[in-house]
Amino acid sequence: MKQLSNQLQEWDRLRTLAYQHYKRGEFEEYLNFSKENLKLARMLGDRDRTREGHALNDVGLAYISCQQYQNALNFFHQALFIAQEIRNKQAEATTRSNLGSTFSHLGQLTQALEQFERSLPLFRQVGDLQGEISALNNLALLYTKLNEPKRALLLHHQILSMRRLLNDFSGEAVTLNSIGFTYSALGQPEQALSFFQQSLPIQRAVKNRGAEATTLNNIASMYVQLGRPQEALLLYHQVLLNCQTTGDRAGEATALHNLAFTYSILGNQGQALEFYERAIALYQQLCDRAGEVTALLNIGSIYAAQKQKNMAKSLYMNAQNLVRQINHQPLAKKVQQLLDAL
Repeated sequence: MKQLSNQLQEWDRLRTLAYQHYKRGEFEEYLNFSKENLKLARMLGDRDRTREGHALNDVGLAYISCQQYQNALNFFHQALFIAQEIRNKQAEATTRSNLGSTFSHLGQLTQALEQFERSLPLFRQVGDLQGEISALNNLALLYTKLNEPKRALLLHHQILSMRRLLNDFSGEAVTLNSIGFTYSALGQPEQALSFFQQSLPIQRAVKNRGAEATTLNNIASMYVQLGRPQEALLLYHQVLLNCQTTGDRAGEATALHNLAFTYSILGNQGQALEFYERAIALYQQLCDRAGEVTALLNIGSIYAAQKQKNMAKSLYMNAQNLVRQINHQPLAKKVQQLLDAL
């Protein structure tokens, strides 16, 4: 019994240690400790296999942090099998949510939607309100990506009420950002800017630098839409520095992409192409196919505007080949429209 007790304490210790590395952004260490914890969970062979399921999910999340999404899928599928085998609805809901996030990262939006829709009733059945809010938020973001922004907006306002009821200030800032993003998709930049600006002081108050960078990015994007590109450039450079300082590579790629787009609007195509190339290099490292496709289309549009149709067509074709690897219908449609316009 004492040996078992020691092993259980070691399992808890390793899991806590792994999470500490995650919070510091030390994702390789997070992955290594999560793998060690999985080995220990399997050695313990606890009767209901709950720890093994937790450990499999932890490894999957660590792989997401390292941008290794296919590896993450493998571990989440193993965790889902165990959750269903032991009939643990909470574990199944959490794992399906993780699967949905991974499919979304890969641009496989139909599969992501299925997983989020199946996780939502499970969270409700077990009375997990935070899980329910998370599932609703994931669905709303996905509806925006699938060109259903009005549907997304209804969900986001529902979530905002739930967050405020719980006094969840960090969550409220996330939802205000999401509402802004949806208004942007609806072509209402002034409304979007208002919600982004409401989100920013909350993120600064809770000292969430990553979320603050995201919001600044969003505010700058609205400045571009509202014809204020010079103000946008100042913010984007601030965001880029912030992301580089905190090691947020996904945020860095987005900032580079946005800088490129803004320089293009200002007519500085040389600077624009330089930033696009840097963004693409990062997107490739992160396996962000959707980001890479969008950058290729934007570069193609620069060459198309300069009447270099062969160069533009080559870039659009490269983008089309990438789109075929992911289930992302809005992007596929955009690629075809640009090819048809040449």
